[in-house]
Amino acid sequence: MIYAVWLPLLMPLLAVPVARRGAELLSPRTAAWALTALALVLAGSSTAALALLALDGALRLPFVAALGHFSPHLLGDGSSATVPAAVLAALALAGLGVLVPWRARRHLRELRAAHRGCGHEPGAGDLWVRPDARPDAYALPGRPGRIVVTTGMLRALSAREREVLFAHERAHLAGRHHLFLAGAELAVALHPALRGLRGPLSYALERWADESAARATGDRALTARAVGRAALA
Repeated sequence: MIYAVWLPLLMPLLAVPVARRGAELLSPRTAAWALTALALVLAGSSTAALALLALDGALRLPFVAALGHFSPHLLGDGSSATVPAAVLAALALAGLGVLVPWRARRHLRELRAAHRGCGHEPGAGDLWVRPDARPDAYALPGRPGRIVVTTGMLRALSAREREVLFAHERAHLAGRHHLFLAGAELAVALHPALRGLRGPLSYALERWADESAARATGDRALTARAVGRAALA
């Protein structure tokens, strides 16, 4: 078993380049779903493989086998790599048990801090204008979700282009794109080789929001111009 169980740990190295290329052939919405699902499946499989490696080594310890009324002889002799692999897998699982909750708590703290900051800025409805000469705009998920835009960005765009920008950011909120990104971050925490999927996923989500903005405004040329000017700003 110790040889076959390495496959889920190595699969991301092969799957990521193929997925990056395949995402270019799909619609933005489909690409976002496919990349997120693939990242989570590969991450879950690799974590399960680590658990199997650790369990295989643990069950060979007499006192662990006794707890489960299990005979270590049923596992066979194993190979010379069984014990070292089990130790490394157990250490990796312990590290993940610390890293994943720590990242989740940090993300939640940053999100709460961002919402507290918005509470002190003037705004109307879901739109919060932040006085800042630097052009910037982003969707802030939560309850309620907010669209944060700086005065610098508003000055950089015309009135119609601002509507495109707002439609773009509202598409991020309506599509819950932050959950896709959170899923990708979780996958990267579980298997660092999946880091290569974050870029294509972010790009697919931006294209998805662009398409939604184009439908909302009914003007694809205006949408392209507004997105380009916002990016240049």
